[in-house]
Amino acid sequence: MTKYEMEQVQTTDKNYQAKFNQIKSLEKRKTAQYLGEGITFFLLIIAGAIFVFRAVRRELRISRQQQNFMIAITHELKTPIAVAKLNLETMQKRKLDEPQQQRLIQTTLEETNRLNALCNNMLLSSQMEAGGYRITYEETNISELINNCMQDFVRRYPQQKIETAIMPDIFISGDRLLLQILANNLMDNAIKYGTKESPVTVLLSEENNKIFFSVMDQGKGIAAEEKEKIFSKFYRVGNAATKAAKGTGLGLYLCKKIAEQHNANISMTDNAPTGAIFTVILNSSLEKT
Repeated sequence: MTKYEMEQVQTTDKNYQAKFNQIKSLEKRKTAQYLGEGITFFLLIIAGAIFVFRAVRRELRISRQQQNFMIAITHELKTPIAVAKLNLETMQKRKLDEPQQQRLIQTTLEETNRLNALCNNMLLSSQMEAGGYRITYEETNISELINNCMQDFVRRYPQQKIETAIMPDIFISGDRLLLQILANNLMDNAIKYGTKESPVTVLLSEENNKIFFSVMDQGKGIAAEEKEKIFSKFYRVGNAATKAAKGTGLGLYLCKKIAEQHNANISMTDNAPTGAIFTVILNSSLEKT
């Protein structure tokens, strides 16, 4: 268009220079306008592409996590069912003496409790996400609650050494079921990712109206880059130790949710020389009785 307009201007025209300058000025403005529009649309396309890329990557990550969860949950459900079925069939087909029967019954009960805990984790996770779980605050002796949970793990894992330092008669206003799931998940996590040779330590104390509940193991620990992700739903630490360990990726996620429901803080730090320490700090709102 500039070339065409220049051809229309006669060099003999006394206003030639003024018209020439006007055409050149218009050319510069149009060039700047087109460049600006082009750059704007280009940036919008880039922003849209980045947004789509992140959305697709997020969906793929969630899809992989859900797929891994389904694989893990299938294994976790089938194992206790298979053990319980085998034990019951053995008792049905064979005439066993009393000690053998009691041993099989005890194993079946342990697997049933494990299955029940797994179902509770899945149901609670869904209910809390949907806002369908109503917390019931009641006076709870958290010392007694954690001690009962610990005794249950002692019975379930007789070969595992569990050390405790639980201050007696610490009371809290909270949901007893949620606090029990919190304690069970942290203890189960410590036993699962620790070693049979090293002890799991359970600590409970109260200081300045704060309740400190800690579970310590001496396993391989958690890499620094994964510490921020361990409380995410379905997330499992991606190392060889985790692949060999049982789990669904819901335990620590629920612990985080339960802590938030009780206005508490949960954190993870490194244990020395190896392992991890999970600590929950709750508010002590009730006096000892």
